[in-house]
Amino acid sequence: MPDCYRRCASILLLRPKGAAWEILLLRKPRKRDAWQLPQGGVEEGETLAHAALRELFEEAGIGASILSVSEHCYQYDFPDSYRRFRPDHICGQCIGFVIALAEADASVRVDGKEIEDHVWVLPEDIGRYIKRRAYLRTVRDVLKEAQKQLPRSC
Repeated sequence: MPDCYRRCASILLLRPKGAAWEILLLRKPRKRDAWQLPQGGVEEGETLAHAALRELFEEAGIGASILSVSEHCYQYDFPDSYRRFRPDHICGQCIGFVIALAEADASVRVDGKEIEDHVWVLPEDIGRYIKRRAYLRTVRDVLKEAQKQLPRSC
């Protein structure tokens, strides 16, 4: 069987903060690349949007209103050291993005196991949290796409 990429969904969740918009980031319990957008695998029969909303609820305990499905994706290969332990032909992940809005008072609840913490950040601050350059570049591209669609007044 040929190698293939696991299909994943991620959600760029924005909430109004005065005249600005904040982005939700979650922290995984690991040393490197711990901060990311809510994300996870797309299950059989799910759309990208449904998977993104499910993952958001599972990881952060909140819902959202879908604004759009992004044209961007982030694809990467698993390192050989990780692939040695996989019993399948999954060589990496292909993450699609959904853009969504949360209420200004949205309350996040993480489980403390799969997700350790969360933070709402202004767009100019995401580089303080997301360190992997290619992933950060993709998130910023999705954010630019979102900013064209956001309502003008909060």
